[in-house]
Amino acid sequence: MDASSSDALELTLPTLDATEALARRVAPLLRAGDTVLLSGPLGAGKSAFARALLRDMAGDPVLDVPSPSFTLVQSYETRRGIVHHYDLWRIEPGPDLRELGLDEAFTDITLIEWPDRLGADTPPGALRIALVPLADGQRRACLAGWPDRLRNLMEPS
Repeated sequence: MDASSSDALELTLPTLDATEALARRVAPLLRAGDTVLLSGPLGAGKSAFARALLRDMAGDPVLDVPSPSFTLVQSYETRRGIVHHYDLWRIEPGPDLRELGLDEAFTDITLIEWPDRLGADTPPGALRIALVPLADGQRRACLAGWPDRLRNLMEPS
């Protein structure tokens, strides 16, 4: 992701708490039809981000949010509508993706870990969030897409 792009935002997240706080700032920006694509290597904080986002959207700070690594998708009723949380790590790009109900899910709010597996099925207009662990334990987050809404992340909470 090119942080110099006018629609990109690059942040340094010093702790896991900061990663979760970013998720809580993204949550109120979401609406039906939105897709958030979470990328990064294993251990980058994708699942922690997803868990914090879903808990905030559900208004339940202890909501059980298991990783959908084996179930592939978990769906949640939230105050802002249904959110489908996909983990495509174990999926190969291709026709199998159609069996996951993505077409229907894209009408709701969709959160996808390992979005590189989507290939040509990547929805246009998605918010892309790349999390990169740094050597000192911090993370770098690069958010691209949604230029009008990303401005809201820079405003004080």
